[in-house]
Amino acid sequence: MDDAGLRVDDELPLPQIRQAAIPTVADQVFAALQQRILTLELPPRTRISEADVARRMGVSRQPVREAFKRLAKLGFLQIRPQTSTSVSLISEEAVLRARFIRTALEVQTCRTACEKLSEDGLEALAALIERQKAAIEAQDRDGFHALDDQFHREICMRSGVGYVWDLIHDSKGHMDRIRMLSLNPSSQRQALEEHVVILDALSARDPDAAAAAITNHLSRILVLIEEVKAMNHSWFTDASE
Repeated sequence: MDDAGLRVDDELPLPQIRQAAIPTVADQVFAALQQRILTLELPPRTRISEADVARRMGVSRQPVREAFKRLAKLGFLQIRPQTSTSVSLISEEAVLRARFIRTALEVQTCRTACEKLSEDGLEALAALIERQKAAIEAQDRDGFHALDDQFHREICMRSGVGYVWDLIHDSKGHMDRIRMLSLNPSSQRQALEEHVVILDALSARDPDAAAAAITNHLSRILVLIEEVKAMNHSWFTDASE
C-alpha cells in the first residue's frame, strides 16, 4: 500500500484464464431449440428428450442437459425428472410481464433515439420498412418477423444503447410465440403502419410522440393474446395455473 492506494504486487501469482469458445456447444443447442420453440416448430406440449436431441444434433447429452436447464429457467420447457420433458404452455402472465419490461425499455430508447439517431440511421430504418413491405407482398411470414425484430434492434444500436436490445431479446421470447401465432397479412400490415408512425416521430425528433408510438405498438399484444388464446386455448396457461 502506498499514497496512491492499494496495488496488486507484481509477484502475486494469478492463474491464466482460458477464454471458452463462443458460442459453446450448449449455447448452440440452446439457440437451436429456443428458435424452434419461439417459431412454434416445437409447439406447446411437444415432448423432447435429451437422448433424442443429442442424437439428432450429433453432440453428447451434457450440453443438451445444460440447454434444457436454461430453457426451463426461462419458462420454455417443463422438466419432470424421471418422467418427461415437454415444451411449456404459453403463460399469459409471462407474456404480460415481458410486454411491461419491453415497453419500459423501448420508450426510453425511443426518447434517446430522438437525440442520438443520425440521418444515416433514419435512412437505414426507412430502408427496413421498405423491406418489410416487400416481405408482406411476397407473403414471407418468417422474413417479416425477422425484419420486425431488426427494426427495433436498429433503433437501439444506432442510438448508442445496443445493450438494451440484449435485455429486450432475453425477455421478449414469450411475446414472440404470440406474434408467430398471430402473423397474417392483416397483422403484418398493421405492424408496418405502426413502424411508419414510430419512424415519423423519430424523424421529427419528437420524444413524446415517439414514446406514445412505441407504447401503442407494443400494446397491441394485449389484443393479440386474446385473439390467439380464443383459437388455441389448449396451448395456454393462465396466472392461476
